[in-house]
Amino acid sequence: MSITATIYPYIAASSEIAGGVPIIEGTRVTVRRIAGYYQMGMNVDEILSVLSHLRPSQVHSALAYYFDHQEEVEKDLEESSNIEYWKSQALVHPKAGR
Repeated sequence: MSITATIYPYIAASSEIAGGVPIIEGTRVTVRRIAGYYQMGMNVDEILSVLSHLRPSQVHSALAYYFDHQEEVEKDLEESSNIEYWKSQALVHPKAGR
């Protein structure tokens, strides 16, 4: 028996968009955003009411990716929500302190 890789329709990643985290292809909507809404208790219809430019199939694909890569996506979600992390990543403007 051979094992094949799982393909998630509508999910892509590019280092040029959202830092390379998984997104819904053709958008800047990250899988972590969909996962965050899901963790808040929103169902697919509610997510679609907030992100009305998406199709149900795109949201379902993002959720499938999330469930298969839950640890990775939750770590990304935690880091993206961590104010201290983002403060440490912020660049100081060269004219600051003059």
